[in-house]
Amino acid sequence: MTSGGRVLIIDDEATLRQTLARILQRAGFEATTVSTGGEGLRIVGEQVFDLVYLDIRMPDMNGLDVLKTIHAQFPELPVILFTAQPDLHSAVEALRRGAIDYLMKPLKPQMIIDRTRAVLVDQKKKIRKREIIRQIEELQAELDALDKAETPATDSSPTQTASDRFLKRGILTLDLHARRIIIQDRILNLAPTSFDYLLVLARHSPNVVDYQTLVAEAQGYQTDTRDAQELTKWHIHNIRQALENDAGNSIQVVNIRGSGYRLVTN
Repeated sequence: MTSGGRVLIIDDEATLRQTLARILQRAGFEATTVSTGGEGLRIVGEQVFDLVYLDIRMPDMNGLDVLKTIHAQFPELPVILFTAQPDLHSAVEALRRGAIDYLMKPLKPQMIIDRTRAVLVDQKKKIRKREIIRQIEELQAELDALDKAETPATDSSPTQTASDRFLKRGILTLDLHARRIIIQDRILNLAPTSFDYLLVLARHSPNVVDYQTLVAEAQGYQTDTRDAQELTKWHIHNIRQALENDAGNSIQVVNIRGSGYRLVTN
């Protein structure tokens, strides 16, 4: 049984488009293909998709520009870029602009199926969590209103608040509902997947979190140590950049060479 979902493939290579579509369709997904970045932007605006696979090099538009537009219009839509030509700058820039992964061609069929399933399962979990949080907030508001109506005006007992919204480590606070970083009275924003990586580090802090655990808990899929290390470092880069841009804080993400990372908030 598969997780299902609608996947858009944007690539100018007809053979690759058709192959990816067949692989995904046989695995139980609905796959739509287009050959240009412009077509991709048009169809994303017209239809609902759960995941986009996007080639970084196309004749009409650079994949990074397509990614930037998609992420600006649909920030919750996961986009995975792929390329036949490794480029460190492009990889970092892709993750900065909101891509959740950066893959190298040739793409292995089972890896594509596993990655697609993992991403879509994670998306469903996030959507369900948002629904649950909304329902909890509505119920809490209703309970508060009932308590207020039943409580005498002279009763000054404090209203109970949800204790699971904030995760605090030293001067660092993570708002799990708004998904943002608070350092003392300053608010920092971080890309959704990078926020999940920081959340994993904070939950385990001050202990070291190995690369595979980071990927599994932040993105929901298993990978080998080498791939996990490569994937993790881009998100750590984003986290460090956000923290470094906030002058005066002493929070650090420390690299334990060959093992993983640890969050230091002292």
